[in-house]
Amino acid sequence: MTVQSPRHAVRRPAKRRRATLYALSLLCCSTAMTALPAGASAAPGPHTGASSTASSAPAAVAFADEFDGPAGSAVDGGTWQIETGDNVNNHERQYYTPGNDNAALDGQGNLVITARKENPGNYQCWYGTCEYTSSRLNTSGRFTQTYGHVEARMKVPRGQGMWPAFWMLGADIGSVGWPDSGEIDVMENVGFEPGTVHGTLHGPGYSGSGGIGAGYTLPGGAAFADDFHTFAVDWAPDSVTWSVDGTVYQRRTPADLNGNAWVFDKPFFLILNLAVGGYWPGDPDGSTSFPQQLVVDYVRVTTDG
Repeated sequence: MTVQSPRHAVRRPAKRRRATLYALSLLCCSTAMTALPAGASAAPGPHTGASSTASSAPAAVAFADEFDGPAGSAVDGGTWQIETGDNVNNHERQYYTPGNDNAALDGQGNLVITARKENPGNYQCWYGTCEYTSSRLNTSGRFTQTYGHVEARMKVPRGQGMWPAFWMLGADIGSVGWPDSGEIDVMENVGFEPGTVHGTLHGPGYSGSGGIGAGYTLPGGAAFADDFHTFAVDWAPDSVTWSVDGTVYQRRTPADLNGNAWVFDKPFFLILNLAVGGYWPGDPDGSTSFPQQLVVDYVRVTTDG
């Protein structure tokens, strides 16, 4: 599989843009991840259960990967697809490699996605010989879900130019394209904001810089790279609610879309990746050390039992 870049992106250093086209066995997908609109409102509040929908029945596990296995082994190919290629539209600097070159289990119950400032495979990127390698995984064709509690416990990397993300795309992207497919960004972080993560919705009429979302900032000047944190959405008909470590920070409904279509009542698949550089995070500089790692303890999807 080769990740290509079909969509033009305007240079906006303080914004984010992600656009890729990756060929799958049954699906050809394109996607974009873009900047939060100014003034997006958050809705803080408590979060105590596996789902925001009240239910007396226990949560049913729809998907769970605990990343147990021998150190150095690749992810389960029956669960994840590994994308390969670069991304010209965002002007990201990395090449996403195959196999376990940049995504491997650590033998301690974690998936480690590693960004390196090296290119032993002599991969070619949009700007010439690639300077960095990393990894991007998705569950398209393996697992999709409509509604539920979608959660990952992760420790993000640090440094200028780092761009980890946990997100979802509508499974019909191959037929309707992006942004009509819809996109739910559960968590994004850029290295120049070490204490802040972002959650965003993208769809027809609210994509790009018009994506609907908000950020969450840790108290006391703490950085997300200092420890593991749990990032989640509770996804129900006509609502998506984001939380960090159980604290809700925003809820979005069709009323937030200014009359545009709500495209989040259908199956979506999961994506994990670590990008290096690009319009939104900016490129690494002399302050950025390598390698950098996105360490994933688990990814789980539960539904009301």
